[in-house]
Amino acid sequence: MKSIMKMKTLLGWTILMFAFVQGTLAQEVDFSAASFDSTFTRYGGKAFEVSASGEAGGYRKVYLSYTFTDDLGLKDAGEFTGFAWTQPGETVVTATLQCAYFKQGSIFKLYSWDITSERKLNMVIGVMDFVAGTMKSDVREVVVD
Repeated sequence: MKSIMKMKTLLGWTILMFAFVQGTLAQEVDFSAASFDSTFTRYGGKAFEVSASGEAGGYRKVYLSYTFTDDLGLKDAGEFTGFAWTQPGETVVTATLQCAYFKQGSIFKLYSWDITSERKLNMVIGVMDFVAGTMKSDVREVVVD
């Protein structure tokens, strides 16, 4: 029962995200807005652990940690959770990361909704290239009323 509820919740969030992303993708997305040089580490099992860091605009140096899983057994798509932090000045800003990925050839496309300790909601569309060891992402703040 718990597994069915988890699948329904994941499916609901995925549908909501794709409905929102569908309209967003109608515009050209500039992935050069925030790019990261990354280091990747894979740990065994069904989950992949990935760490990355790089410059991200006004946030300066950002550190990210992802855990990729494939709970639905899709093989070329799945979900991820993660954590990010930065210290652009005296204040440390953190964020939780969660959503879906799709493998396309040698790259992984990431679609994420992230909430920050500044109470900002960000929609992130990114490309992670494990061969080149790079990650590029476009981060858009979603205005929440």
